[in-house]
Amino acid sequence: MAGILDTVKDLGRLRQIVQVLIRHGFGELVKRVGLGSLGTGKGTKSKGTLAERIRLVITELGPSFVKLGQILSTRPDLIPAEIIEELKKLQDQVPPVDVEQIKHQIQLELGAPVEEVFAEFDLTPLASASIGQVHRATLLTTEGAKSVAVKVQRPNIKETIERDIDLLYWLAKLIERTIPEAKTYQPIKLVTEFDRAITCELDFTLEADNAVKFAKNFQHSTDVRFPFIYRQASAKRVMTLEFFDGHKVYAAIEKGYSGEKICKATLGLIIQAVFEDGFFHADPHPGNFIILGAPEAPVIGAIDLGLVGRLTPQMREKTIDLMIAAVQEDARGIADALYEIGTPTRKVDRHAFDAEVARLSEKYLGKQLSDIQISGLIQDLGGGATRYGLEIPPDFLMVGKALMTIEGVGKEIYPELDVFEEMKPYFMRLLWARYSPERVTHDLVRTMTRISGAATDLPLLSQEVLDDLRKGRLEVRFREPMLPVSVDVLGRRVYSGLVVMGLLIASGVLLAGESYLIGGLFTVAALGWGTLHTTWAMWLGRKRRRK
Repeated sequence: MAGILDTVKDLGRLRQIVQVLIRHGFGELVKRVGLGSLGTGKGTKSKGTLAERIRLVITELGPSFVKLGQILSTRPDLIPAEIIEELKKLQDQVPPVDVEQIKHQIQLELGAPVEEVFAEFDLTPLASASIGQVHRATLLTTEGAKSVAVKVQRPNIKETIERDIDLLYWLAKLIERTIPEAKTYQPIKLVTEFDRAITCELDFTLEADNAVKFAKNFQHSTDVRFPFIYRQASAKRVMTLEFFDGHKVYAAIEKGYSGEKICKATLGLIIQAVFEDGFFHADPHPGNFIILGAPEAPVIGAIDLGLVGRLTPQMREKTIDLMIAAVQEDARGIADALYEIGTPTRKVDRHAFDAEVARLSEKYLGKQLSDIQISGLIQDLGGGATRYGLEIPPDFLMVGKALMTIEGVGKEIYPELDVFEEMKPYFMRLLWARYSPERVTHDLVRTMTRISGAATDLPLLSQEVLDDLRKGRLEVRFREPMLPVSVDVLGRRVYSGLVVMGLLIASGVLLAGESYLIGGLFTVAALGWGTLHTTWAMWLGRKRRRK
């Protein structure tokens, strides 16, 4: 183990992680992966459920692990439901950074002191999260003074997160190597997904680009707004954006805003973003929405746009097919759409897969539309698909997480919320767009263009193949992954058979010559060799199947 630990860049941080795990009752896990030597003292008796203890560990380990936990909560295909419920409770809130450090960070990024960039700068933060801290300020522009929010990255947080990511990769590889059953949860793949997401969030220019793209997609909407980005006062670690002077969701309800209108506007935002634009807010919890406008005509202001999901046009089509099949109570249609959405990681037993989808769908189909939880349907289907060798894209599962959040909060502030009923007009419009004459004509022209190009290239490609055949340069390569193994097994069997046959022939000759002792020894040797080879071959075959 000392040799393995030599590859760790930050042994102190690893020791801290081990101590936290032991403190919350995960000492056996620590010993199993071979890190018991880093722990000191005895772990406390396990208090609470497994899911609760996992949440406590993540919370204690700090911002990087909290972000990882939030991403894990979007993977019901891999993580058990009770753990996901606990992970949803993780709060991305930390004590604020000293304002002098924030001002220094702004000066480093923008190249000028805070007093020169902003006419006013509130020293008390509006919010403090794991990655950034937000202050209110006033920015002088060509259009006059503007009230803005300044989001500043916490000093050294990038280095802290990069250190933790390196350590997470190391731990994921160690877990997969020492705990074979953990491969089901794909630790390395989960860390890679986290790495990609957190790297995007650390670059505020990407979040600014997201805000601009959202604003463009919803430029004709009167129910939704996205903050304007002031590029002249923004950089990679500082972002200055329009300040939304409104109320948080629950505070707005208390002040008399219509829960029905807030729910419908927010649901409309998610549906358009997912099914029309393929570019959606992947973390739409209540804290990321500011309610603007008058109580009788609320406007949804969306903020914190660092984590987004994307669906390709093909993925959107398949997702819509899945939703329509659900409305029609067509379990086979759901299975077909889900199979098209996923990527097989091994041969899929379609009969068993279809049966599993039908079983899962029974929880949702055949009910009143108002009783159907579309988010639960997506998440349950994702988990079922994984068990049968279908890898579901994380962005598709983010759709389920987004809808689940909206459903949960929506039914709190407007219990009569019927998600399917609200979705119906959008789906009818999307179906009409899919089969409209303009769309059919466009698809036909594109198909004919591709066929025309292929027809043009075919004679040239055929001539090249015939030339290679005539000159003896044409090679046909056949690849069979199991061929080397089969040849190896066959070779060993032939070799052992020859050895046993030789020993038996020698035994027969010796016995015929009345050399009973030596002949008997040869017979025993033949039987022993055959028995050992058979036993060894069975053990080797079982080992290969485990792999």
